[in-house]
Amino acid sequence: MIRPLALLFAFLPAALPVPGQTPSLTAAAVMHRVMQATGATPPPDTVDTLKAGDPNTVVTGIATTFMDTYAVLQQAVADGDNLVITHEPTFYNHPDDMSLIPGDPVQEQKLAYIRQHHLVVWRFHDTWHLRQPDGILTGMIGEFGWKPYQNASIPYLFTLPPTTVGQLAASLQLRTGARVIRIVGDPAMPVTQVALMPGAAGFLPQVKVLERDDVQVLVAGESREWETVPYVQDAAAEGRHKALILLGHEVSEEAGMQYCAEWLKTIVPGIPITFIRAGEPFHAPPLLSSPAPTTSESDSPVPALR
Repeated sequence: MIRPLALLFAFLPAALPVPGQTPSLTAAAVMHRVMQATGATPPPDTVDTLKAGDPNTVVTGIATTFMDTYAVLQQAVADGDNLVITHEPTFYNHPDDMSLIPGDPVQEQKLAYIRQHHLVVWRFHDTWHLRQPDGILTGMIGEFGWKPYQNASIPYLFTLPPTTVGQLAASLQLRTGARVIRIVGDPAMPVTQVALMPGAAGFLPQVKVLERDDVQVLVAGESREWETVPYVQDAAAEGRHKALILLGHEVSEEAGMQYCAEWLKTIVPGIPITFIRAGEPFHAPPLLSSPAPTTSESDSPVPALR
C-alpha cells in the first residue's frame, strides 16, 4: 500500500537516539529528515510517498537510484541497504497505481521480492526537483562540467564555448557513457546557447524554452515524438537556429541521484549510503554491412497504407 507522508511521520517516535551511539532511525524518520532538509513543500498530489515496506523498519543502509528496477533491488539487498530511495516509479506508472495491471506476474514478483527481503521503497521525486537548487539539475551540471557556463539567474541556461550540435551531443555521450543519443535538427549547426531540461518536462515547457532568443539547442531527457520533435524539425526547416538533443530519461537524470547520495550523507550521518546506477535501458544495434539494393528493389514504390 502506498501511504501518504502525514501518516508515515506518525511513526517517528519509534526512532530514539541512544547516548554515545549512532542513533537508529526508522525509514519514516529518515524520510521526514530528508524532506525537511530540502526546504521545499511537496505538492498536494505528490508522488513522494512510500511505495512498499514498513515505515517502522530501522534503516541499516540507504541506496539511492534513478529507478528501482528489479536488478537495482537485488543490488541493494546484496549491499545490505534496506531503504531504497528511487526518483522514478516502482510499479511502471507515475502514481505507482498497481491496480492498472492487477495480478501481473512481473509486478507481483517485484512486490514479493521487496517483501521477502524486508525492503522499504520511497520515491523522492517532486521535492528533490523543488529543492533550491534542483537536486537533479545540480547533479547533471556536475557530470557535464557545465557549472562555469551556467547563467547566474536562470539555472537551466548555459553559454558554452563555440561548438556544433553534433560535437555537443558527442561530448555528452562521452561524459555520460550513453549508448543512444538522438539529435533533431542539423548536427553541423554552430551553437553556444544551450538549455538543459532533464527528464520529461513536457511539450509546453520545452517549447517555451525553445522560443527564447537565447536558446539554440535544448538538451532534454525525452519527448513525445509527435510533439517537441516535429516542432524542432519544422523550426529548422523554417530556417530557425534550433535543435534538440534527447539523452534519454535515465541518462538525463541518473547523476542527480548520485549527487543525492552524497547530499544525504550530510543529512543522515552514520548510516551507510550508496548510489546504485539503474543504467540506460536502451541498446543500439551493431552496424551490419548489407549488399546494395538491386535496381528493382530500390525503384520499387512503397505501397500506401490505407
